[in-house]
Amino acid sequence: MKPLETFSEEQTKIINTSVAISEELVCNYYKMSVNQWLRHQYDVKTLVDLSPNEIVHGPFAQIVRYQGQRKDTSLGSSTYDFYKICLQDHAIIRSLNTSPDLTILPFVLYIITHELVHIVRFSKFLVNFNASPDEKKAEEIRVHEEAQRILEGQQVPGLDAILDFYSGYGAALEETITLPSVS
Repeated sequence: MKPLETFSEEQTKIINTSVAISEELVCNYYKMSVNQWLRHQYDVKTLVDLSPNEIVHGPFAQIVRYQGQRKDTSLGSSTYDFYKICLQDHAIIRSLNTSPDLTILPFVLYIITHELVHIVRFSKFLVNFNASPDEKKAEEIRVHEEAQRILEGQQVPGLDAILDFYSGYGAALEETITLPSVS
C-alpha cells in the first residue's frame, strides 16, 4: 500500500498559523477569557503524529476523545475529557491538489474552526460526544453554521473560496437526516 501523503515543513508552519487564528476567532466568538479557554483540553495533530486508529479516509479531520488525568492524582473524579483534533493530511492535500481555488491557510482555518466549535459544544455539554448518527448529522449542520458565522467577514485571502466550497454542505447533510415520524 502506498504511504499516505503528509504535510511538508512549510505547510506545517502554515497550519500552525491557521490554528492560532482559529483559536483566537473561536475564543472571541464565544466570549471566553484566557482562563476559560479550552487550550489544555485539546491538541491538534497531523498525520505524522497520529496512531493508526486515528487515521480515517474521507474526512479532513476527526476528533478523538480521550480521558485525561493529572499525574499527581489517583482519584477517578479528577479525570477530564481530552480531545485530539486529528488532521488528515492526505485528504486535505488531495482537495488542495484537485481544487485550484483552495489554498491551505484558509482551508485549514475553516477545518480547525469547525473542530473547535465541536469541542466548545462538547465541553459546554450542548451535545453528547456519543450521539446517535442522526443527532451527529444535525450537530454537523449546527457546527457548520457556527463556523460560517465565525469566519464570515474575516479578511483572510482565499477564505471566500473556502466558504463557497462549503456553501452547500449543511443543506446536503440536512437531506440525509431521518426525522422521526409524527402520527
